[in-house]
Amino acid sequence: MKPCYDFEIFHNMLDGIDLDNHVIASYYLKDRLEGEKFLDHLALVQAMGLEGSTGTWEKVEEDTEEVRKAMSSKMVGFHEIPSDDPYTKAAVIQLAFPIRAWGDNIAMMLLAIAGNCFAYSKNIMLTDLFIGKNLLAKFKGPKFGVEGIRKLTGVEERPLSLHIIKPKMGMTPEQTANQVRLTLMGGADMCKDDEMLGDAYNNTMEQRLPLVMDEIKKAKDKTGKEMLYMCSITDESHAMFDKARRAIDMGANGLLVTYSAGLPALRYLTSHPDINVPVMLHASHMIAMMKQIAWPVLAKLCRLCGADLMLTPTMWSSIPMVSMEEGLRTSFMKLAPWGHIKRTFPMPCAGVYPGLAEVIISEYGKDIIIPAGGGMLGHPDGYTAGAQSWQQAIAAVMANVPLPEAAKKKENKALRGALEKWGYMERPKAPWLRLAPDYQPKPMKFDD
Repeated sequence: MKPCYDFEIFHNMLDGIDLDNHVIASYYLKDRLEGEKFLDHLALVQAMGLEGSTGTWEKVEEDTEEVRKAMSSKMVGFHEIPSDDPYTKAAVIQLAFPIRAWGDNIAMMLLAIAGNCFAYSKNIMLTDLFIGKNLLAKFKGPKFGVEGIRKLTGVEERPLSLHIIKPKMGMTPEQTANQVRLTLMGGADMCKDDEMLGDAYNNTMEQRLPLVMDEIKKAKDKTGKEMLYMCSITDESHAMFDKARRAIDMGANGLLVTYSAGLPALRYLTSHPDINVPVMLHASHMIAMMKQIAWPVLAKLCRLCGADLMLTPTMWSSIPMVSMEEGLRTSFMKLAPWGHIKRTFPMPCAGVYPGLAEVIISEYGKDIIIPAGGGMLGHPDGYTAGAQSWQQAIAAVMANVPLPEAAKKKENKALRGALEKWGYMERPKAPWLRLAPDYQPKPMKFDD
């Protein structure tokens, strides 16, 4: 009798796996066959798991029980999601992949956990990833992280503001430096090139970097505060590392890399001893994967590979790609304790403006960097006022003063201008758990 399933794959549970030497990938699967009430979900899981390890569609002689025991992925969790549709099967499954298959080669690990598996279901998403202790030990993670960047900027307790240099491309090096000068005057803590800017015909890294850093040095001489400038170096792997070293030789105090450069390139860059400045990871290329790889997984991988700060999706942005919970969970992945791996600074982003400061800070906490392009540079009173409006908004939230009230103060003219142009939003209030309105608590007033 030929068994329906390979029990080497299924006779496992999370409690019995050697967690130190595996990664555990969690997936959401949903499949539907119209008119067919029998859908063998376990057979699908088996095929998917073998595809990421030892197997193929037809078993061959050398694919022995010993090989599968040593090298194949194992199902260690199957959590069915009930459905009223008799033709639908949905579940969250967990597959354990042995580290011995690829060591600390993250490119190969991605092939296993996020490769051909996506061909096995019309609705599949990698939702979480557990990294075994023996693999985690081989990664260095961020060189600076939250604490390191706070030390460099001198900002200890509050969120930091970051000026996104705009337009994305087209400015001269002189225009770029002048824009940074104006936001420096307004108190911006950091600035960055737009991720789309490489070495444009009229604005190369070698041309703009010295001019921007000269403005930062002048401001530091006056105020004692040094702005961090995340200079764009995204390129092909060999060229990117050379560019990073040249940038540091020219005085760069921060670097910007996009996810499209690849996780192995990010890891090599951040772990190299010559790269002694923070590295920001821009996540825009991840949008192409968001239907199949959850943002928290990508955040965890980028933190593992050394991102000191990283863009974070938020529902309150001009590009609301994720739910509130997904955006917050992405941030949590960057800040949660994780062995020796330092924390990565979350950056809730995209079309944010000072009137959102209460919402963003109350949800994400103080350990965030708030990046603003148009929401700083579009201020009716200019770039300096735009930077000031963010500093004033952050200060008001940290002092627990509502933004409309803070904007009435004479010294907060810039904040008032921002609220008048872009508005102010209060965070929606959820019902009292699931109680009907008649049973929700009512505020009381006493006449004393």
